[in-house]
Amino acid sequence: VQLQASGGGLVQPGWSLTLSCAASGGTLDYLAIGWFRQVPGKEREWVSCIDSRGYDTYYTGSVKGRFTVSKDNAKNTVYLQMNNLKPEDTAVYFCAADNVCNVNFLLWRNWGQGTLVTVSS
Repeated sequence: VQLQASGGGLVQPGWSLTLSCAASGGTLDYLAIGWFRQVPGKEREWVSCIDSRGYDTYYTGSVKGRFTVSKDNAKNTVYLQMNNLKPEDTAVYFCAADNVCNVNFLLWRNWGQGTLVTVSS
């Protein structure tokens, strides 16, 4: 399955953005989707994950309560709704697919290209 992340952009602090991770060439029905982010010079950071059924969701502490991950199997797409964005959320965001959620980016096998989110006034 090929993944394509989109929806990034430049926003002001406190604004919202929704990222999409669209899949092609296969179904997301049986795959967990993780969201990661990376800033230059730093290791890729796990942000969120949704399990294959779309029932269980997980978030890193810094985004809990602000970000919401959801899955639309009919559209073969996963979304990351990001509210109350902060400058420290600025990063390139990636989505990844695998059988189960995992916070370790090295264990994810299938990656989409990133989309840049910039939060600045």
